[in-house]
Amino acid sequence: MERAWPMLWAFRLTSLKETPEEFIREIRMASAAKLYELGKLSSGRAAELAGISRVSFLQALGRYNVPIFDITYEELENDLQNA
Repeated sequence: MERAWPMLWAFRLTSLKETPEEFIREIRMASAAKLYELGKLSSGRAAELAGISRVSFLQALGRYNVPIFDITYEELENDLQNA
């Protein structure tokens, strides 16, 4: 019964192109990506939330326009000069 409510919710919100399971998987990934972007979750914890490996999570971040590294141009330039 615990999983019935999310499935019902997903069934009502999903498009005809996605199954409820696919919709839930997408919501989990989008949520994990946003929480990672905000610095609320590490990449490992975000991957756990998304239900995928850390490497797969990091590779998928591009679909959500979330950078893997949060560094400014100036920080990068400084790092390159100090290398």
